[in-house]
Amino acid sequence: MKKIFLALITVLVFSNCVTESQNNDILPYVQINETVDLSLPEFVNLNVPGGWAYGNGGIKGTIIYNINGNQFKAFERAAPHIQPTACSQMIVENSIIMKCPCDDSEFQIINGAPRTSGITNFAREYLVTNLNGTILRITNF
Repeated sequence: MKKIFLALITVLVFSNCVTESQNNDILPYVQINETVDLSLPEFVNLNVPGGWAYGNGGIKGTIIYNINGNQFKAFERAAPHIQPTACSQMIVENSIIMKCPCDDSEFQIINGAPRTSGITNFAREYLVTNLNGTILRITNF
């Protein structure tokens, strides 16, 4: 009985942990539930590893990245370290960096990590589910 109780407490403690990329108090929470059809022309670049595309949903849209042909990442385009403004919609540069036009801060497209000194917030990441090889579902729930 003691072992079961200890295991239950351990599971509860670790299930409440959040990563740095999820814990972002600057950006407001918005629900996202988007479907991306990789056969559409605007997403043709997502059909190859290293390809990326802009998508809908979130605060200022999403940046979707193909990691290896089967796995994808999606990040919020609103810069994670400042309040959303007209200039805080990140853009992709050189297919590997997400950049904020407000202050030229940079984030890695592979994991959302900040590349600019002094910034600790990761780009907000959304969950991407590859439904059948041609349809992606992007959510935060």
